[in-house]
Amino acid sequence: MPVAVTSLLNSDVSKPARYLGQELGAIHKPWDKAQVHWVLSYPELYEVGASNLGHIILYNIINAQPDQLCDRAYLPAPDFAAKLRATQTPLFAVESRRSLREFDLIGFSLSYELGATNILEMLDLAGIPLTSHARSNGDYPLIFAGGPTATGNPEPYAEFFDFFALGDGEELLPEIGLVIQEGKAAGLSRRELLLDLAQIPGVYVPEFYAPQPDGAVVPLRPDVPKKILRRVATPIPAYGIGLVPYVETVHDRLTVEIRRGCTRGCRFCQPGMLTRPARDVAPETVIQTIEQGMRATGFNEFSLLSLSCSDYLSLPAVGLEIKQKLHDQPVSLSLPSQRVDRFDEHIAEIIGGTRKGGLTFAPEAGTQRLRDIINKGLTNEELLRGVKTAWEQGWDRVKLYFMIGLPGETDADVVGIAETLKWLQRECRGAGRKPLGFHVTISNFTPKPHTPFQWHSVATAEFIRKQELLKQEFKFIRHLKANFTDVRISAMEDFLGRGDRSLGKVIQRAWELGAGMDAWWESLERAYAAWSQAIEESNLTWKYRTIEQGQWFESVDYEQLLTQSLPWDHLDTGIDKKWLVDDLQRALATATVPDCSFEGCSHCGVCGIDLGHNVVVPPPPLPKEKVTTRIPTQRVQRLRLKFGKQGELALLSHLDLVRLFDRAIRRANLPISYSEGFHPGARLMPASALPLGATSAGEIIDFELYKTCDPQEFLEQLKAQLPADIPLYEITEIPVNCPSNTQSLIATQYRLTFAVDDASVTADWEAWVHQILATSELWWEGQTKSGKPKRINLRDKLHHLELIKLAGNQAEILYEGAWSNDGQSLHPDHVLFLFQKIGSPGVNLIHIHREKLIFRSH
Repeated sequence: MPVAVTSLLNSDVSKPARYLGQELGAIHKPWDKAQVHWVLSYPELYEVGASNLGHIILYNIINAQPDQLCDRAYLPAPDFAAKLRATQTPLFAVESRRSLREFDLIGFSLSYELGATNILEMLDLAGIPLTSHARSNGDYPLIFAGGPTATGNPEPYAEFFDFFALGDGEELLPEIGLVIQEGKAAGLSRRELLLDLAQIPGVYVPEFYAPQPDGAVVPLRPDVPKKILRRVATPIPAYGIGLVPYVETVHDRLTVEIRRGCTRGCRFCQPGMLTRPARDVAPETVIQTIEQGMRATGFNEFSLLSLSCSDYLSLPAVGLEIKQKLHDQPVSLSLPSQRVDRFDEHIAEIIGGTRKGGLTFAPEAGTQRLRDIINKGLTNEELLRGVKTAWEQGWDRVKLYFMIGLPGETDADVVGIAETLKWLQRECRGAGRKPLGFHVTISNFTPKPHTPFQWHSVATAEFIRKQELLKQEFKFIRHLKANFTDVRISAMEDFLGRGDRSLGKVIQRAWELGAGMDAWWESLERAYAAWSQAIEESNLTWKYRTIEQGQWFESVDYEQLLTQSLPWDHLDTGIDKKWLVDDLQRALATATVPDCSFEGCSHCGVCGIDLGHNVVVPPPPLPKEKVTTRIPTQRVQRLRLKFGKQGELALLSHLDLVRLFDRAIRRANLPISYSEGFHPGARLMPASALPLGATSAGEIIDFELYKTCDPQEFLEQLKAQLPADIPLYEITEIPVNCPSNTQSLIATQYRLTFAVDDASVTADWEAWVHQILATSELWWEGQTKSGKPKRINLRDKLHHLELIKLAGNQAEILYEGAWSNDGQSLHPDHVLFLFQKIGSPGVNLIHIHREKLIFRSH
């Protein structure tokens, strides 16, 4: 049964629109016709989860299966979580608004080590027991997790999940859905269902396995596999086209995957080991997906996604082709961190579109010796060439990522980071140009399972010392902004990352003590204190492992490392453990291993029947024609549209409403004109911001077009791209050069609903209205935006006040008040102040509805 969400949401809730669901691209399937009900839960705030590409892809794929329904859920912000608990309302899925307990399967994305406490918070809010053992005898959904951390080492989290999905989910999750569907039809018990699931390659059911004293994890029964194979799937970018959120998200753009997997072989990098083999997407597929996605979503920016976009050899050709196709639109391309050694003038040309976006490189280490130890595959010459190309192409600032605490690192390597920055600045100087600036992030290396450095240990004290060393060096570098990862976050990540099943009780206790949103800066003090206490209560220390071999290895004892059991050895990622030991030996000798996508096989063990082989698509030729961006800036026609804001979309903020119109205009392919300058924006101009939570039947927005359009056709085409709660009423053409709607606005008319909740107060609304109207001075004291005191005689601003309806303890009041750009307008809160002053302090404002905006005639 759906939860009464709207009764909980109001303007007092932070960003209430994040809980509405119903976005463009959301899929609504009849609940009663589905045989299996999924909810994919991203254990972060909506703004993070709703823009995660993997989350969107799997949501679309499951919903494409017959008889399967997939919904979504996210971690509520602390204020709304408190409201759910206070009202005893269970956490719900956003489409169906049903409690999570009503679903058959709840899948969580475990994408980093510190996400577990958020998952426990969501389970608790849903009224679901936290551990698989506590759920074993009840009618609860099956709880599972996937994602990089789940695939790399699920053991610390094992007691909270019924199973794990290892590797790519595009093929694995539909197989899981079929097993659940058949099991439900056959009336299988929970344990029988889990046993059937354990037969699917890629599914790990912890209750059928047990950790041994030596650290190994072994099967408890003969009918489950000894090692669980990681799944690999071919990327299908079209499934990533989907959600267009109402609120701004962290990746507020279309994201298209161009390559999955990385074979560079960086020895610190777990994703590079767990996503092999590398699989390119065909260039024509990428181009088609971008074109289709931009039309379907209305985004003005797209991002190409890969662990290493620059290793997608078709990147320059694809980027230039898309730029050519979208030359008349202010569309920008952004790329995640790229290989500096592949950055050239072609990639520089395609990035940013109508503006130069950020440019990020990751040299990782400050000296050639250390880059060879970690197998970065980057020389000083390549680093300089890439950075200098960026500077020559117009970038004045570049973002760089480095790590400290890497195996084999000395103080000279740490200082080498500062020396590298100074060297690059010296080389990138020229007449009429300011020196190249850097935004540098210094991360603390934490060893990860399934990498050659998985046996390495790190020390928090050394991190702190090396950070201080760098801070002293950075004092002498101009045009530099440096961020250092907090060592406490690194300590928490390292504590969990290579842990075993014994850590479950620590995770649960840390959550009970207040840990949650642990990677957020605002939560760090509380989270670290909770983790410290939980670890102490468990009779463990921050360094509890027996697998660590010290800061660096004098030599490698093959027999010891190969026979020493690790908590993740029962997971078959395809990487041969012996190859990891061999690669550690190569690191000791500062020997590098070439990228097997482009050179010879490195014999890591991945390629074969189970996981496939590298797929590298030869690049197509670059387009011969020079791409010239022509953004239409002509102002040929202005249309004024009257619209409403109703229902749940009253909870949409003003900026989110403007973004909604901007994207609807793009989807409708209407001839909107754009502003000139560095960051062209669509010429759409709302007259006045509506208070959050207020409804309206009289909003006004102007559109300026670069060519004439029939007004009624414009309205109909735009209406087709807007939700029903944004009704369009009428449209008129006005002169292009007349004053803006904001300049012409002189008054606003509202219908306000008030209530007096104090039973001892006799509400005489008629008398209160007459008394307000009869008073010549009613002063309000407030502050300007800059904090200066200001006084307004509200009675001078009040043009009309009328009681229009009484119902019990509530009254509807119609008022018309002055509006001006100088902060002297009469707002609904002012009218509330008048009734509290003249009538009773117990008067409350229940609802705001704007009837119309009144303009000066020209």
